[in-house]
Amino acid sequence: MIVRLRHLASANAAIIRAYLSMVGGSAGRLVISLVYFIAIANTLSISEFGLFATASACGIMLSRLLAFGFVSPLYRIATVKTRLLGVYTAGFLGGVVLSAPVIALAAWATHALIFSDQMQLVSFAKIIVAEVLCWRIMEIVVIVSYGTNRFGSGSLLVVVATALKTVAAVLFAWLSDATLASWGWYYLAANGLAAVIAILFFYPRVRLRWKLALYTRRWVDAVSVAGAEVLFYVQSELDKVLVLSLGGPETAGIYAIIMRLVDLTALPVRAFLTVLTQKLMRASAMLNSLKNRILLEGVVAAVSTAGLLGMAGFLWLFPNALGKNVAVAAPLLIFVALVPAFRNLIEYHSELLYATGRTVVRMMILASLAVMKALLLAYVLGLHTDVVIWVELLNAAFLVLYLQSALMTYRALRSIKKRPI
Repeated sequence: MIVRLRHLASANAAIIRAYLSMVGGSAGRLVISLVYFIAIANTLSISEFGLFATASACGIMLSRLLAFGFVSPLYRIATVKTRLLGVYTAGFLGGVVLSAPVIALAAWATHALIFSDQMQLVSFAKIIVAEVLCWRIMEIVVIVSYGTNRFGSGSLLVVVATALKTVAAVLFAWLSDATLASWGWYYLAANGLAAVIAILFFYPRVRLRWKLALYTRRWVDAVSVAGAEVLFYVQSELDKVLVLSLGGPETAGIYAIIMRLVDLTALPVRAFLTVLTQKLMRASAMLNSLKNRILLEGVVAAVSTAGLLGMAGFLWLFPNALGKNVAVAAPLLIFVALVPAFRNLIEYHSELLYATGRTVVRMMILASLAVMKALLLAYVLGLHTDVVIWVELLNAAFLVLYLQSALMTYRALRSIKKRPI
């Protein structure tokens, strides 16, 4: 057994080193993110934190429209044909310019439909620009770094960017009037600085070259990935919008605190998914084995649940460790014990489809998941039960979503054939 483990570790040494580099970055990010979360969640009122979390979620969804998904060809080229990175970087920048008016119109419509009577347009715009342009640019630099096997640099950039937001949050807690309008300026400044640092110090030095013929060949892939990314984050973040619409800002704040704690436990899993995606791009046939599929799902589920239980146990022993506002929601964390596993497995299924080139199918599956999630959450929140009961029902809702995702994903992966990059 020990010999087999050594052989396995030796055969996958590069992958293990990459994962450890990313986990190191994730561990640093976890600590810094926790400080950031404590500062914001306990400085803003619970209602305003709910509004901020919902606006941020909308920004994350809209950010996937940036460059109409051209980040996907950019990542693939960074992974397998680095010499063309300058050409695809130019294409990405062109896509940013073309997508800006569409994103602006979508943001205005989002504010009018959801936030018009609860948040000023200026405050909403600051959060959207911070998420869509600044933070997304930083994420894309990280993606390109991972694609070129510069995992340490990518992880360092994530830590630096998260640290900047944390510094902004701490300064906000000390110096400001503790309003959402003021926080918007701090948030925009921190994210903007992160984007500038990413571009100047972390993006590979390339010579920009424009080749329209190459971009048009990638158009279907890019747009389908953009659609899939938007749909993935719609089904991932839609819950915050629904809770705000159906339960009000106070309920949205409590829910946002719970889900933020869930997100913090998912960082090691996301590092694993990034490495796995690259592995599958080069050797998708590994999914032909049922044993491999079960093993991978088991690892994702186990790590996700262990992280949540660890966080819940810590807050049970030290309920006020994360501040007074978090202490209100902390006792509810144990009631969503299965949610992290189901959420991360749905994300894992999405990565399987992306890595094996099934971008159009991925988009269709994510669309169906978004519809189902909206129906399930609307039903749960419409029961008007006690908070503990509807929080518990989230486990059942996410179980249904997981089963739907698994059935549709593995059906699509029945006949895996390596597709050209």
